[in-house]
Amino acid sequence: MAALIRSLALVLALAAGIAHAERLKDVASVQGVRANPLIGYGLVVGLDGSGDQTAQTPFTTQSLTAMLAQLGINLPPGQALQLKNVAAVMVTATLPPFARPGQAVDVTVSSLGNAKSLKGGTLLLTPLKGADRQIYAMAQGNLVVAGAGASSGGSKAQVNHLAAGRIPGGALVERVVASPFAAGPDVRLELHATDFTLARRVVEAIDARWTPGTARALDGRVISVRAPETPDERVAFLAGLEEIPVTVDAPAAKVIVNARTGSIVMNQSVSLQPAAVAHGNLSVTINATPQVSQPNALSGGQTVVTQKTDIQIKQDGGQLAVLGPAARLSDVVRALNTLGATPQDLLAILQALHASGALRAELEIL
Repeated sequence: MAALIRSLALVLALAAGIAHAERLKDVASVQGVRANPLIGYGLVVGLDGSGDQTAQTPFTTQSLTAMLAQLGINLPPGQALQLKNVAAVMVTATLPPFARPGQAVDVTVSSLGNAKSLKGGTLLLTPLKGADRQIYAMAQGNLVVAGAGASSGGSKAQVNHLAAGRIPGGALVERVVASPFAAGPDVRLELHATDFTLARRVVEAIDARWTPGTARALDGRVISVRAPETPDERVAFLAGLEEIPVTVDAPAAKVIVNARTGSIVMNQSVSLQPAAVAHGNLSVTINATPQVSQPNALSGGQTVVTQKTDIQIKQDGGQLAVLGPAARLSDVVRALNTLGATPQDLLAILQALHASGALRAELEIL
């Protein structure tokens, strides 16, 4: 009886790990309610001699001359400006959904030329445009650079990055982006990932909360929901819609491998079947030593420099390690650690395990 109870508890624990309930707002979003990226080109002034070197960045001088001309200041033709406290920058921001004119948004300012530091600088009035080339915000303000640096006598010390900074609330929205939120009798929900099973569960959960036929799945990602017509009723309807619990399966087993950095990340669904792995190191050493070839006296030859190459190949003995079945992530990590391999070696081991079918997970290499 005790063994039966333990077995039942184990089955319930596994079932709880397979599926769990989440709010609808955590697995889906309202189609059309999205942010929009903005970009602009501007100038940062007030730098302490750490701006662009105008001889190598002529666009900085051109931009400054054009700006001064708009302010009614005309420079003599052909005059070369040698300024060290001005830097050309790119300004980026994200326009949130339902933003209204006068709303403040944060901006990021990044050096475009060869400025050494933007610390202490002030961004001049910069229009921010969207993908349609329309101006949606205007940015201006003092930069906040989270870094410090100093150089003297050929020595240099720097903490963090000095060529980029942020301006909290540095842009004001000037134009409203039209949203299809209140257009039409239906509201469309878009799942974060294509999943036909989850789409069916969302439809069933919505119909159980309201009347049958309120929701219908258009495909494995988009769900159409019949919503009230007036904006206030629609907002209240969507607020209740977001709180509906939906049963969500555990994430698919996946291993992410970054071949450039040697980083390996796996989720808790990864499992390992019994396998045997032989691991050994092969090293090739090539040494080239220059030698001088001197001809004999009166031979008419010339002295030349030749290379003597010595190639050595060394292979360490590999050991055959048996990896037992692992049902949990900790067991997988412990089994791979028994090989004593470096992260770079584990890349090849994981690929071989995946090819042999012992690694029960999707392998993605970045």
